[in-house]
Amino acid sequence: MWRLSRAAVTAEYLEIMTTGSVLDILIYVFDRYMLDDQAPMVPRREHLARDLEQAGFHRANVERALDWLTELACGQERAPEEALAREAVGEGAVRIFTDSELARLSSECRGLLLRLERASVISPQQRELVIERLLALEADEPDTEQLKWVVLMVLSSEPEGELAVERLGGLIAELRSHAPH
Repeated sequence: MWRLSRAAVTAEYLEIMTTGSVLDILIYVFDRYMLDDQAPMVPRREHLARDLEQAGFHRANVERALDWLTELACGQERAPEEALAREAVGEGAVRIFTDSELARLSSECRGLLLRLERASVISPQQRELVIERLLALEADEPDTEQLKWVVLMVLSSEPEGELAVERLGGLIAELRSHAPH
């Protein structure tokens, strides 16, 4: 089974970190504070902002990234309430994307979300949080690599998320092995 390792995530992070974007900052925070068992607790917002600026990220993007993380935490708190509301709808419900979601999420992203949900890597509530957080990155058209990072952050920010993260890794490895070369 694929295991998340700090070296693997860092290597992938270094490949894509080129712009200092909000996603770059989130990956940096994820790598530095969330993946490392020996890492200190995530510092308070003002200390984290200072650390990120000292690492070379621009203040405006740092603030947007910290707001993104705050909204992720708020989304996690809303999830149990939303889960109860969705249970009333039923198991066989179909997710219909809005026009704005269709305009921004490629068919590859939507397909990957569906595969992750069908494989029980993410729940419907997590799918909604992933969509919300992915669109909050403000990328014109987020790609599947960005989607994977957001899924990873959503899953890892939850208690009991380790098993889902392992399933995500296994599914991604399987998708890569079946991809045309």
